[in-house]
Amino acid sequence: MTNALKQFLERSYTAYQAVENAERLLRERGFLRLSEREPWKLDAGGRYYVVRGGSALIAFSLGKRNAFRIVASHTDSPCLKLKENPVLETEGVYKLNTEPYGGGIYYSFFDRPLKLAGRVITEERGALVSKNVVSPFQVVIPSLAVHMQRDVNEKFAPNPQTDLMPVLSLRKKEFESAFGAPVSFDLFAACAEPAFPCGTGDELLSSPRVDNLTGVFSSLNALCESAGDAICVAACLDNEETGSLSYQGAGSGFLRSVLHRVAQSRNLSDEERERALADSFLISLDNAHSLHPNRPEKCDPTNRAVLGGGIVVKEHANKAYTTDALTSAVVKTIFRRAGVKYQIFCNRSDMRSGGTLGAISLSQTSVPSVDLGIAQLAMHSAVETFAVDDFRELLSGLVAYYSSDFSLNDCGAQF
Repeated sequence: MTNALKQFLERSYTAYQAVENAERLLRERGFLRLSEREPWKLDAGGRYYVVRGGSALIAFSLGKRNAFRIVASHTDSPCLKLKENPVLETEGVYKLNTEPYGGGIYYSFFDRPLKLAGRVITEERGALVSKNVVSPFQVVIPSLAVHMQRDVNEKFAPNPQTDLMPVLSLRKKEFESAFGAPVSFDLFAACAEPAFPCGTGDELLSSPRVDNLTGVFSSLNALCESAGDAICVAACLDNEETGSLSYQGAGSGFLRSVLHRVAQSRNLSDEERERALADSFLISLDNAHSLHPNRPEKCDPTNRAVLGGGIVVKEHANKAYTTDALTSAVVKTIFRRAGVKYQIFCNRSDMRSGGTLGAISLSQTSVPSVDLGIAQLAMHSAVETFAVDDFRELLSGLVAYYSSDFSLNDCGAQF
């Protein structure tokens, strides 16, 4: 499974490739594709998925019980988005005009192999057609030599407009020959560094897009392996890194629409659907900051996540995370009974937390929720690092969650 994860991380350059690879995984496991624009006829015990915008996907399996067990993750990662009319020339060197997508550590993108990937919209026989593309070549953002910036090791903040321009070619035609003449495009310069093991026992894995494709991959595989009585859902949504407020993001009605159509297929009344949602549960799955061995003072003194410590349960007083005492207790009980390791993470009280897609999802689909993930280093770097054992614990924990028979009530939860 680790090798399959490694390939998924390497090949899913953008959210479009992530969904394409997720589709392949699901089809191989017997899931059938639905369309939002067509009627749904769902069979008892069936397994289905639906894609929105080419960059978000929701998969589900139909158990007998009218309650939803949801895991929500995101398909996008920080990178550089190409602007329209992207090619510029300086003294015979052609480069690409880009802008940051998401809050990346952008100095980490320098001097690394980058692929141009995403989708293009072309006109064919009077129709507009969306196609996923990955460039056959690589580009690079070269650093300025230390001799030309003697203070680079004391201070360096890349200027988004002038410094983050990948070198394309010494011949302008290279861009045009790779992508033709699209009507429009969503193309990104994404890290093409191969994933690589670290540590004397290969106990760590470093790769692009650990945040949050480890969540996407683990939720889909857990869904494929689960045997729960509830309706199990893996929602892989786009644009979390830019706020989730898009047609295919957590702030859209995508998840709500899918849940309502599933309820309709089971002939549930509006009241029965609301009762099913009240007995449902959502895991907001996004990674957590590990204690950095060189900067341990950046972590909370008593609730710090560590590499190899198991699944991270994320808590926050000001609700950047959706976890509360009951939802935390539910997943702790599931993990403890399944023999899955877990740990608690809180931010330092004097540091602002990053957001996740959980709170935004709840604005559209209100169900009890908890924020989970695995601990990682270098979040939002071009290459991030995590413990392989934590991924295995996460996969086991999600399978246990999907397969657990529990219900919520006014006093707590019943297992």
